[in-house]
Amino acid sequence: MATNYENAFEQRPDVYAAWRQLVTSIKANMDERRYELVTLAAAQRLKSSYCSLVHGTLLRDQLGENVLAILRDRVETLSEVDVAVMELAEQIVDDATASDAKRERLRELGLTDDEIMDVVLTATARCFFSKTLDGLAVLPDAEHEALDPDLRDALVVGRPIASA
Repeated sequence: MATNYENAFEQRPDVYAAWRQLVTSIKANMDERRYELVTLAAAQRLKSSYCSLVHGTLLRDQLGENVLAILRDRVETLSEVDVAVMELAEQIVDDATASDAKRERLRELGLTDDEIMDVVLTATARCFFSKTLDGLAVLPDAEHEALDPDLRDALVVGRPIASA
């Protein structure tokens, strides 16, 4: 059974294929955990329930992260680098022209320009996909209703979960 976002792209399968290729290219040189943390931060800031639910669940299920703790207090939960990459993602969503200090902070923490670019690419790609889904009024799949209520409530930041 297709997901709601896959159904949304039925009219433009070429765009969906290009999206998948773009994400694959971005992730090819990036640690999966960092990709997911950046994606979660961007999705939350974009108020994209769909992307927040999908990537928050992936962080929990496949990478063993305590997503609720991250969302409640990332400074206490994550490393300084993890916090900084999430902050850069949020800054890009809010105002990419004001991201110089956040990129410099990542350099100070030891990230290379290539690693920083991967963070930027992840955040900007998430802007495209999340805004597309919300612009088309695509609701998160009903399966997310089964999440722990506290986690579900923390991840639903925009549109509600679809009815079963």
